[in-house]
Amino acid sequence: MAKTPYEILGVAADASQDDVRKAYRKLAKKLHPDLNPGDAAAEAQFKEVTQAYHIVGDEEQRARYDRGEIDASGQERQPHPFYREHAGGSGHQDHPYHSTRGFEDFDDLGDVFSELFRQGARPGGSGRHRFHARGGDVRYRLEVEFLDAARGARTRVTMADGRTLDVRIPVGARDGMTLRLAGHGMPGAGDGPPGDALIELAVRPHPVFQRDGDDIRVELPITVDEAVLGGKVQVPTIHGPVAMTVPKNSSSGRVLRLKGKGVRAGSDHGDQFVALKVVLPPHPDPGLETFMSEWRQKQAYDPRADLLKKAG
Repeated sequence: MAKTPYEILGVAADASQDDVRKAYRKLAKKLHPDLNPGDAAAEAQFKEVTQAYHIVGDEEQRARYDRGEIDASGQERQPHPFYREHAGGSGHQDHPYHSTRGFEDFDDLGDVFSELFRQGARPGGSGRHRFHARGGDVRYRLEVEFLDAARGARTRVTMADGRTLDVRIPVGARDGMTLRLAGHGMPGAGDGPPGDALIELAVRPHPVFQRDGDDIRVELPITVDEAVLGGKVQVPTIHGPVAMTVPKNSSSGRVLRLKGKGVRAGSDHGDQFVALKVVLPPHPDPGLETFMSEWRQKQAYDPRADLLKKAG
């Protein structure tokens, strides 16, 4: 289970703001990247405690977190109109919607970083050393229509901070695919670059088409006469309807292939597989009943004989 900001800072949930500040000052001095050059673990932990302090080191943010209005990454818990859900935050900087609040708290910790900068200043330098860090990534889930994912599309989404972004859905996009929009995440600290926006696609199911890798599967209703006599029928595809020949004497369950009518994958296309389903008229037809009664007497056969034999 992910740690809470209090656990990351090593304080109780009812600790005073002063105790929270002291705990952060102590950890910041210990873990600052300038004092641990090349130590990736220390740098990751420093970012983690800094994010935790952004949440509970600010009284307003802390109150909202304690009320359950935001999570450990500063993400709003109520759903956003464009997103089905938001990934849960663990306090790490690459989780969604990092709050922009908290950076102002560095002003209150000037003595901490002044000491760090003095220790980290290089010989011959100016004596001033700023803290630079890449901004956190933000994560969203964007619901996409099935055909938009299969054929590609462009859409405009509103980010958590009110900005709008044009997002290109690539041809053949899959459910769970993540799009990276470079530079559209949280702002960096100092001269650090901004993070990225990571948008996970959630493809809605379609009432007709089912995706199987790059292939598409469809169940096609046909009439009794089409099954017996065969003929040309219209078949929906993700690219639009096409004509297909139903062979004579086609039973329900027979699968026909439409080559190249699936999802495009690079320079290739998948196929569409069409499963036939014989459907009777919606209302009883006396003429058909009479014909079938006479046919049954002359051409009786048992389509289940082989099945029963195999069943033993």
